[in-house]
Amino acid sequence: MSNFVALHNQHHQQLRIDTQLIESLGATNNMVPVVISEFLRLVVHYPIVFTKSSETGNFLCVALLGFESGENLFWNNNQWQSIYTPLNIMRQPFFIGHENNQALICIDTDSHTLTTGQGEAIFDSTGKETDYLQKIKARLAELLEGEKHTQEFIKALLALNLIMPMALDISFANAQQQRVQGLYTINEERLAQLDATQLVTLQQQGYLQPIYTMVASLGQIYALIQKKNERLDNA
Repeated sequence: MSNFVALHNQHHQQLRIDTQLIESLGATNNMVPVVISEFLRLVVHYPIVFTKSSETGNFLCVALLGFESGENLFWNNNQWQSIYTPLNIMRQPFFIGHENNQALICIDTDSHTLTTGQGEAIFDSTGKETDYLQKIKARLAELLEGEKHTQEFIKALLALNLIMPMALDISFANAQQQRVQGLYTINEERLAQLDATQLVTLQQQGYLQPIYTMVASLGQIYALIQKKNERLDNA
């Protein structure tokens, strides 16, 4: 369960965050929403693909963490094993809420990362924001702006018919077969057919780099399969 409330420097002055527990909040996620500004950090480890929101039906960008529900192949020995952990994990237990058309910072008061003992303070003894909270606010700001930019990116791709369903049929080392559905990727054939004007427009919009980064990231699927094989071997 979650209980989101607006962050308040008096009501939450004594709270601390056990940062050692934050990554565990994504231990059973097989994908996590990501934004364009993360792509160059994500591509080192993760396949970056599209899926459709179960709530709205709209496309969103995600980092693929596993091949089935509840499977995060980056979570091993109670640690997130990668150089970079996506923003939507690391900003927790904080979220962006809205009140009277204004964005405000909320906190999940039911999160097991909250403590009144050891951990990172959110406010100091005078109610002033700590450096830790400033860092969290920077992550939330990147996500807030990034979600808008990413949706504009997706709209531009849809207008050019550059998003296509992704066929992912996998054979693991133990002969287990798996078909992963509901994912989409860049239509490279259609991309190659774009004329000079369309390519220049994408370049001017700053979208060519994320397009090619997404294409390059698909090579990480093989690394993800290897992680799955290692997990099956150790089962």
